[in-house]
Amino acid sequence: MHDDRSLVEARLKRVLDERIRPAVYPESVPLEVAVWHAPGEPVPVVEGLAAEPVPIAVGARWGAPWGTSWFRVTGTVPETWAGRTVEAILDLGFDENMPGFQCEGLVYRPDGTPVKGLNPRNQWVRVGAPVVGGEEVRLHVEAASNPVILDYHPFLPTQLGDKETAGSEPQYILARMDLAVFDETVWQLVIDLEVLGELMAELPVESARRWDILRAVERALDAVDLQDVNGTAGAARSRLTGVLAAPAAPSAHRISAVGHAHIDSAWLWPLRETVRKVARTTSNMTALLDDEPDFVFAMSQAQQWAWVKEHRPEVWARVKKAVADGRFVPAGGMWVESDTNMPGSEAMARQFVHGKRFFLDEFGIENEEAWLPDTFGFAAGLPQIIKAAGSKWLLTQKISWSQTNRFPHHTFRWEGIDGTRIFTHFPPVDTYNCSMKGSEIAHAASNFKDKGVARHSLAPTGWGDGGGGTTREMVAKAARLRDLEGSATVGWETPREFFEKAEAEYPEPPVWVGELYLELHRATLTSQAKTKQGNRRSEHLLREAELWAATAAVRTGFPYPYEELDRIWKTVLLHQFHDILPGSSIAWVHREARATYRRLAAELEAITEAAQQALAGEGSMPVVFNSAPHARHGIPAGGAGTATAEGRTTSTPRPEGGHLLDNGLLRIAIDAQGLVVSAYDIEADRETIAPGRAANLLQLHPDFPNMWDAWDVDEFYRNTVTDLTEADEVALGEDGASVRIVRSFGASHVTQVLSLPPGERRLVLDTEVDWHETEKFLKLAFPLDVHAERYASETQFGHFHRPTHTNTSWEAAKFEACNHRFVHFEEPGWGVAVVNDSTYGHDVTRTVRTDGDRGTTTTLRVSLLRAPRFPDPETDQGMHRFRHALVPGAGIGDAVREGWRINVREGSVNGAGEVAPLVTVDHESVVVTAVKLADDGSGDVVVRFHEAHGGRARATLTAGFEVAGVTETDLLERPVPEAAVERGEGDQVGVRLRPFQLVTLRFRRA
Repeated sequence: MHDDRSLVEARLKRVLDERIRPAVYPESVPLEVAVWHAPGEPVPVVEGLAAEPVPIAVGARWGAPWGTSWFRVTGTVPETWAGRTVEAILDLGFDENMPGFQCEGLVYRPDGTPVKGLNPRNQWVRVGAPVVGGEEVRLHVEAASNPVILDYHPFLPTQLGDKETAGSEPQYILARMDLAVFDETVWQLVIDLEVLGELMAELPVESARRWDILRAVERALDAVDLQDVNGTAGAARSRLTGVLAAPAAPSAHRISAVGHAHIDSAWLWPLRETVRKVARTTSNMTALLDDEPDFVFAMSQAQQWAWVKEHRPEVWARVKKAVADGRFVPAGGMWVESDTNMPGSEAMARQFVHGKRFFLDEFGIENEEAWLPDTFGFAAGLPQIIKAAGSKWLLTQKISWSQTNRFPHHTFRWEGIDGTRIFTHFPPVDTYNCSMKGSEIAHAASNFKDKGVARHSLAPTGWGDGGGGTTREMVAKAARLRDLEGSATVGWETPREFFEKAEAEYPEPPVWVGELYLELHRATLTSQAKTKQGNRRSEHLLREAELWAATAAVRTGFPYPYEELDRIWKTVLLHQFHDILPGSSIAWVHREARATYRRLAAELEAITEAAQQALAGEGSMPVVFNSAPHARHGIPAGGAGTATAEGRTTSTPRPEGGHLLDNGLLRIAIDAQGLVVSAYDIEADRETIAPGRAANLLQLHPDFPNMWDAWDVDEFYRNTVTDLTEADEVALGEDGASVRIVRSFGASHVTQVLSLPPGERRLVLDTEVDWHETEKFLKLAFPLDVHAERYASETQFGHFHRPTHTNTSWEAAKFEACNHRFVHFEEPGWGVAVVNDSTYGHDVTRTVRTDGDRGTTTTLRVSLLRAPRFPDPETDQGMHRFRHALVPGAGIGDAVREGWRINVREGSVNGAGEVAPLVTVDHESVVVTAVKLADDGSGDVVVRFHEAHGGRARATLTAGFEVAGVTETDLLERPVPEAAVERGEGDQVGVRLRPFQLVTLRFRRA
């Protein structure tokens, strides 16, 4: 049989493009258009509606970058159109790209009622179905002239990413403003032909079904009079009835379509624009729900719901009604779709606390799924956080982007560091922007890796990233794919409905243990260093503010700042969104983030200082507060008093040049170039630095990835490296216990101070970089004399081991990885840690000695700075300060403690004397991450802690106040079965903890 599919496909494409699609709107008349350009930032709706516009013609340019223009369109429906369906076609100057990456609009009626959003795939507004003729039409469009930032070929540096540099040149040409007759029959014919043509293209040549479709399409095209498409569309549709009615095979793959619009809370647009993107999309989706009774839409990110409630109450009313009807579904139960690699333990918990509580408070809905389709990999500590929040499922799609290894499952149980397992699904459609194309549906079915044991997968359906959502065309395609021979079946379902079916049919799926590492976007652990520093500092300042405010509230009646802390937490959580914290947003976003973090720091420091002053009382004695979860300098964790210091550090000239620092615990040799050539553990009689190598080595690489500049670092960057060994100055510090080093390279300068504190087993490295490089990657290297096949990186509520070798492609792909406060290397009986106050990215390599020593060198390199030019052409330019410490002789407990020490510094106020801790713990491995008052305002004290060393622990918590009762709770402070609690005498509570187990206790005060 001759395969003439290509001829039919070519014919179908041309007839659709040139005849049938244009006939969807067979008649039109122009609308009158006037415009008012808002002078600055967006104005309230009432102001935009009241503004006096001036006439503007189709073909005129409009829209300075990031501007807002209010269009008023008016017209009259011709009397001759009576009885027909009429729509307004409003084309602001869209191109053919995805919605959300260019100009957009939200349509209002004159009374301020929102109608729907406008974007390239959604340019219509229904006027009447049918009209009576003579209706007056008056609509207002709030149009955002957001510039086109993203051009995939290539990524070019642009100044459009910040309103301060974008200029005022109009970006768009007003394209079409018409009233038009909408021919429903022709539109349905378009959908029929698209679905069948796309299905036919996916079927094998020998398939009888393919030939049935091909001949039916031919017959339909034969029935179309190209000079009278509108008059013959019905006849053409009748030729397709048979092939569209043929049912799917009983074994067909089953796809749960979930209406969706993944909206990045900031990315190539600022936060303020996301507020409007959400309003446009939710307006569109509520309108579509009214028109399509089978359609279901799910939206995650409680922050975005809160924006609608706060900024668009008229849209919020429609959303609330749709939620009550069960068709507009809150999803995910997180404040935003955050990065999950870098947020700290408590911040990751609070993502769920604030997200789930919002949906519970507003709608009484409990989310049991985590919904993170676009997050750049998943930390190994996340499963127990999901479970502790009262959830049990996870959805993501992003792992399908991995470049090296294909993940072996689509449905599986993911096991975290404490043994918690979460039922997890990766949609095999491999996109969170499914549009119901035949190629997408066929890919989902053929790609599904769990055939034979499972049949269900999920497809997030709708335009996303910049918003837009599901279209009526997608809904119409899904209706035809509900039960169609040759295709997977498609039905609209909520996330809960999908997960319940998927888990029921696959009760014992395979298990994946450890992190879900994305083999892409590794540079997001380093880009925009100040955003990352702001996040880390904010997390610790929040912990301190809660700790001291709670202590002061219990002890002195200090007014606990519930509202302020709630607001600040939500702001910090927002900035953990997966394009803000990872450093992949435009310059505007990161400029605002830096200012926001400065403001939050000032607020939190003020709360902490006020609480500490209330606790210290009146007096002139310096009272030192220890916010860390471990005792230090004679002060207990969570307590205050007089700090003590032991020992002293001496310095002597090094015979070969440089300096020796010695505090009786460590002897540090710094050579004439400012490199650490020895870090000797005196007690253990053990050298830390590999023979012939030097630590504190700054290394500079070229950094020009193949794509995704701010996101990616490709492995070939290692092929070229410059060791920055030349020093402008190496001098002993005035304190006699530190060495100052100054270096210059390119257009940049580095000043370092290396200090050895008395009585402490750590070398502190303070690094100040005045960074003015372009497309470069700066690393700080520590070659260690440790033979270790694996090393530990801190993650949420524990740590996670990664191999130091590259035996497999899975290990080799992890050439840049994430840590929180520490990394730790260990041989039996001796180890070394490197701790940090603000960096996340690092790499570890293992090399064989070349000097005759048969040992290996394990090199840790901390990632300090990058200089990508897209989407922010000035990424990280300017001054940066980092603090690291090398801790020889460290066990894992020392790594945990020193990681906290370098991040949580002691504070001091003048007062009367000591302050006892509100809660104490008697076990070194049990780390308290939060002490606060209960969110419900009851005055109960909430304490969250975990086992941090990776072993079993039996500990006693003692409250520094009279206790009436203790309850174990979930993260939302709701009671759970008391599996870990053993109530002791008086104000003591005993707990038994598994490795890395997370526990939250709620103490009721007597």
